[in-house]
Amino acid sequence: MTPVRVLVADDQALVRAGLATLLDSQPDLEVVGQAGNGREAIWLARELRPDVVLMDIRMPVLDGLAATRQIVAPGNGEPGGTRRQRSCCSACGRPPTAGRCCPRR
Repeated sequence: MTPVRVLVADDQALVRAGLATLLDSQPDLEVVGQAGNGREAIWLARELRPDVVLMDIRMPVLDGLAATRQIVAPGNGEPGGTRRQRSCCSACGRPPTAGRCCPRR
């Protein structure tokens, strides 16, 4: 079975590394990249084409909500593209924006 390719995006290096280590320890998951902010996550998602993006909501440069909207947009920024990643957003606490993170289908 092909492992699920995961991109981890979090501005806290220790959290990002911990999540990547935990996910990589699973035989059916493969962490293919790590991003420290939303803009980097968008770039890596387009370059690496992961199956899943685990995204922190509160990050510098571009927050996780805005980055997620761009990553899951039709075409994913590629001419003629149709591939869409699945994205999961997380945050400590319960910010009022958490419910608006991922687009409804």
